[in-house]
This record gives sequence, structure tokens and C-alpha cells, in this order.
Amino acid sequence: MNKTSLLARFSLVIAVAACGGSDTPSTTDDSGPGHPSAGASGLTVQNCTALTPVSVKASGDDGAGSVAQNSLDDRLDTRWSALGKGAWIDYDLGTSPSVKGAAIAWHQGELRTNTFSLSTSTDGKNYTPVYSGQSTGKTTAAETYTFTARTARYLRVTVQGNSANDWASIAEARACAGSATGSSVVWRADYETGDRSQWDRAQMVSADRLQVVTTAASLAPRQGKYALKATVRQGDDPINASGNRNELVKMTNEPSGSEYYYRWSTMFDASFPSVKTWQLFTQWHHSGDSGSPPVEFYVYGEEVRLNIGGDPGVIVWKTPLVRGKWHDFIFHVKWSASASVGFVELYYNGALVLPKRSIATQFPGMVNYLKLGLYRSDTVTQTGIVYHDNWVMARNLEDVL
Repeated sequence: MNKTSLLARFSLVIAVAACGGSDTPSTTDDSGPGHPSAGASGLTVQNCTALTPVSVKASGDDGAGSVAQNSLDDRLDTRWSALGKGAWIDYDLGTSPSVKGAAIAWHQGELRTNTFSLSTSTDGKNYTPVYSGQSTGKTTAAETYTFTARTARYLRVTVQGNSANDWASIAEARACAGSATGSSVVWRADYETGDRSQWDRAQMVSADRLQVVTTAASLAPRQGKYALKATVRQGDDPINASGNRNELVKMTNEPSGSEYYYRWSTMFDASFPSVKTWQLFTQWHHSGDSGSPPVEFYVYGEEVRLNIGGDPGVIVWKTPLVRGKWHDFIFHVKWSASASVGFVELYYNGALVLPKRSIATQFPGMVNYLKLGLYRSDTVTQTGIVYHDNWVMARNLEDVL
């Protein structure tokens, strides 16, 4: 069965990732030794064959004894803590076994949710993201997070703060060995948290420009209960750059040579402007500060287009703009600055519309990151509204169907 007919037999649905609620803890400062996570009992893991690292290092600590090594001492009353979103802790497994997940016991894990990601590396320099999500906020015991099995020597946990503050605090953590039987999903943004917390940050002039809503125009969200409503008015410039925008940002940082499938749905409001200029709704921006992104989905006049390579780049696909209906995308990419290595492939509304095409998908020496919402020329005077839902990043086609 070819991929086109395969897609036609599947509806584009996803399982909602369960995330528990969180309560405000009695302390909002994780520094110092005086905030025990639990009793001194040792670590117990579920659905995980724990691997013992040979060493551990971190981006920093609290300067008061909550060091990285504490996350390996088999005690739940000690911890590693570091202040600031993006703080990380890195476990060296010594060899390169098959790794399929991580078991993490969070400090004050029964009081707050932690937003985090997992990445792996074979050399300690180049890391591949393999999981992104939140803790349940319901337990101090270890929670196991799984991904498709891969060979790795290093496992890194990067924390984007918690529901109470910007501290990263882990009591114990272990990599999990063994063959994976689960999905290859790396990250979901289905908005079923009821907020924007599945993303790393927002570039917006005010919260009403990037709203998580329960209705999208006259239609229900594409999946689940919630969708994102992105609004841009002339003059919206939250980062003092070219154009007008309100966008969500996910630091996917796909390394050269990596390959992913991305799925999402977009709907353009009935009032969406028809102008002969660019209006981006999804882009993979390069790590450089300026210039057009290497991959951009945008509207021009009455067309939806995919452009690869920046400005001017190459328009590799286009279709008529339809307002008031969901547009379903599955985008398959191999990331590389070499046209002989990189490629793109696109499914649109369940059909293969762009067969695999070799093309450079990165700029030399740079990685890309994802931006979604609406970004457009500052010459557009009308208000623009676009809806997004149902985002999944995965390694296999089956996991985005």
C-alpha cells in the first residue's frame, strides 16, 4: 500500500497526553539544603531497566550543596537544583547502550509540574531531541518517560522551569535500557493543557494575540477541546524586528542529518486578508539573527505556499487558499545544509502533494527552530486571524497518522 492510500485510510487524530494539575508549593526557592523532597528512601522505578551512569555534569547548581551528583545517590531527600529556564543535567553512560527513556523523581514533584525535554548524544557534543513534555505534578516518586530506542552514550534533561518558579530540581534520574515498544513521538502541542505551556516561549505584544480557545471561528478545534487563535494587527512588533508578528517558539534545534515527520492543522479565518505580500503561519527559523528562514509556509495573495532556502529560495509547493476550513499538513524533512542529503516531502489534506525532493533545508553551520502563529509584512493593514491545532513531531510516519 502506498503512503497516499495509507493516509486516506486514517483520520488525523492524536492521543491527548495526560498532564496532572499542580498546586503552589509552600516555598518558591529551591536553593539550599533545607527543602527535602521526601524521606531518605531509595529510588524505585517503574517500566524502566535503569542504567547506571559513570558520571554526571550540569549547567550549574544552587551553590548551596544541591549538586548534580545528588541525583545519583539513590536518596530522595537530596537533589540537584539550578535556577533558570534551560538549565540542564547530563548523564554519561560510559558506553553506548540502547536507551529508550528516563525515570525521573522530581523535587516537590507532588506540588508542581515540571516542563522539560530529553535529548541524547553519542559524542557529548551533538544532541538530538527525543522527548518533550511535563511531569504529572502528583508524586515525588520516579515517573518514566519513553521514546523510541536509540543508541546513545549521553542522556540530557533540560528543564524549562516548573509551575511555581524557574528552578530545575531533580531528586533522582536514570536512563532506561531496552527495546522500545511505544511510539516515536518527540513532542506534542495539542493545546489540551488549556494554555501555551507546551511551547518554550511566546513572541507577542499581549496575551490576547495568542489565545488558547475552545472554538475556532464557527468550527470546533481540529482535535480535542482546544486550539490556538493567533491574531496580528498592523504595528504588532514584540521583538523590534522586521514585519509584524505574534508567534509561539519551540527550540527544536534539529541537528544536521536528523529526520522527522511533523503534523499540524491550520485554519484561516473568513476575514483573513488577501494581499500580494508574505504572511507566514509556520516557519523553521535558522539560529542566525537575521534573514528569511530556510523553511517557511506562508500565504501570498490567494495561495498557500511552501518556500525552501530563504530569500528568494524555491517555491516547492502551492495550493489555493481556502478560508474557514482546516488545512491538514504532514511534513517530512531531513535536515541538512547539503542538497544531496536534505529533503522535503509533504502530505496535504491526506494526499501526497510533494514527493520527496532533495534540497538543502538548513543554512551552513546553523540549526533550525520552530515558530508558529502569524508573521507578516508590516504593510498589511487588515487584522489577520489564523488558528492552529494538533501539532505532533515524531520520527515515524505511523505516529503522525
